[in-house]
Amino acid sequence: MADGTPPPDPDGPRPGPDGQPDPVGPAPAVRPFLVTAGRVVTDADGRSMPVETQVVATTEGIDALDRLAFERHDIVAVCRLPQSIAEIAARLRLHLNVVRVLAEDLRAAGQLTVHVPDSAVVHDASVLRRVIDGLRAIPDSRGATP
Repeated sequence: MADGTPPPDPDGPRPGPDGQPDPVGPAPAVRPFLVTAGRVVTDADGRSMPVETQVVATTEGIDALDRLAFERHDIVAVCRLPQSIAEIAARLRLHLNVVRVLAEDLRAAGQLTVHVPDSAVVHDASVLRRVIDGLRAIPDSRGATP
């Protein structure tokens, strides 16, 4: 089609991995650098926004949904509930760096709130050890712990 999206499938929606109709549809045909105008978002240290960064739409973002176009609209709409950058990219079938750039744009416009995890906690091995120990303590279907 003229906007770069493929024409609708005459046989109906394609099944997703679970065999049910795919709710998202085909991946967009627009190149990522066109969506972001070639921009890349990095912080003061020159690193990208971590994939585990939590994003949630603000009241202003929800109110602006009618005025937002394309990917920006979709990101704000899916962020009515907190989502990680990785979840947004997977759910909307967008390139991870596109989501990072657009999330930063939407944050700057006051339409998203971005919660970057504390890097000291993320890289703390004791947190990972406690998670592993907690998972091991969960009983299996017979009620036995490993």
